[in-house]
Amino acid sequence: MEDSSLFEPNSNCCDVAKAHRAAVLIDGAAYFAALDAALECAQRFITIIGWDFDASIQLRPQDGATAPALGARLRSLVEENPDLEVRILIWSLAPLHTPSAAMPLLAGGNWAEHERIHLHLDTFHPIYASHHQKLVIIDNAVAFVGGMDLTVKRWDTPDHAPDEPLRRNEDGSPYEPVHDVQMALAGPVVQRLYVVAQERWYNALTEQLPDQSVPDPWPAPLAADFQNVSVAVSRTLPRFGRHKGVSEAARLTDSLLQAAKKTIYIEAQYFTGRRMGRTLERLLAQPEGPEVIVVCTYVANGILERFIMGANRERLLRRLKASDQYNRLHVYYPVIDNDAQHRLLIHSKVMIIDDRFLRIGSANLNNRSVGLDTECDVTVISQTQHDSATIHRLRNKLLAEHLGVAQEELHHRELQDADLCTAIDGLQREGKSLRPVAVHSGPQRAFPGTFLLDPERPLPFLKALHRLLSSVRGLRRRENVSSDKPNVSRPRKRGTRK
Repeated sequence: MEDSSLFEPNSNCCDVAKAHRAAVLIDGAAYFAALDAALECAQRFITIIGWDFDASIQLRPQDGATAPALGARLRSLVEENPDLEVRILIWSLAPLHTPSAAMPLLAGGNWAEHERIHLHLDTFHPIYASHHQKLVIIDNAVAFVGGMDLTVKRWDTPDHAPDEPLRRNEDGSPYEPVHDVQMALAGPVVQRLYVVAQERWYNALTEQLPDQSVPDPWPAPLAADFQNVSVAVSRTLPRFGRHKGVSEAARLTDSLLQAAKKTIYIEAQYFTGRRMGRTLERLLAQPEGPEVIVVCTYVANGILERFIMGANRERLLRRLKASDQYNRLHVYYPVIDNDAQHRLLIHSKVMIIDDRFLRIGSANLNNRSVGLDTECDVTVISQTQHDSATIHRLRNKLLAEHLGVAQEELHHRELQDADLCTAIDGLQREGKSLRPVAVHSGPQRAFPGTFLLDPERPLPFLKALHRLLSSVRGLRRRENVSSDKPNVSRPRKRGTRK
């Protein structure tokens, strides 16, 4: 049973490689705890590539007030191990656009005042583009990749209880429940992910990351869902200067949707992409085809997102419903109790195709992730009956969490009903559950201003400025290469005292 032929390097992925072990981490509590255990095993290198970063968060708030903040945790690790280095690279505009505190990213902090801790902001991107990858790689042997940054307002449990006492901001105020998914990987695929990190680090700082790896530091408490499975790595990279754009993630979306035979399951922060919409329209118009199950947030965050992303989702759903004459599209939003104010934010980017492919990453189903923002996704490829059963189980685990039922109950209902959507509808109840998204009549064309606020490519009228920025960076790079130290340019460590 082999589905690797769907994946074409330099088209919808950059490579397909083996993972000796892979685990799906559902919600922040599971990811942060697994990461904490993996950090404890680090021997040489901790590499963090992110959209955002906040050193004040606790990875294990369940341990109480004595649980260290992330920055203090990293500092203690390098002080205990003289061979360990920590490198952190974050999007340059994170201090303006992300929920983390701005000054620690701009100036560092006490935790970062160490010669083997390197914190930098990455300016190597077009104007208005964001570096959106979420990668943590330890010793070039274990990697975490998915939808979660190491920042505030990400920790939560699968219960998503409205009164969860640990889901708090630094000042003690609560933040809304949030659902997200990350994947842990070990084996050769990690080396391919490390190349993604190396390339981004070099483009930002003209400094080579070391290639050494050490024995597998897989955290002992973490059980693997998959063993010896093939995993595809797919990226989005914007066109910038002499660097060509890469749209592997968008092409992967096309390939996966077109390969679906029975069920497409999607969890999406945004569901607005024109390209993805056209593919789904064609699928839904066919007499025979897969069910499409989408789980998304009911109301987007912020005024801008509500008016652009929210309005475009409604308009896309109208177009899809117009094509869905066979009633195969089913879109839901999760609720955590009967109070409309207690919503669940879906931040995950998950796609599960039949029991064959499981995709987790940073790429949203919007326009920006096609060719403007920098993204990284991984896709597990089923090769055995056990792999397929595991993908099926993980899909039901996600659905059961949203429905507020036991996995066994969903499985039993699925066996009774002819299709998955009937099983879902039969399990809806008061309290924590899924509700159908109503699709009302109205305009179907993209919301005015979308080409500015959610473009697929760098904005063309900014090309001259892009070229200027690229030429300045190219001059700096040539100066670095011709210096006395030809292979590296040691940047100043943020937060290091002079």
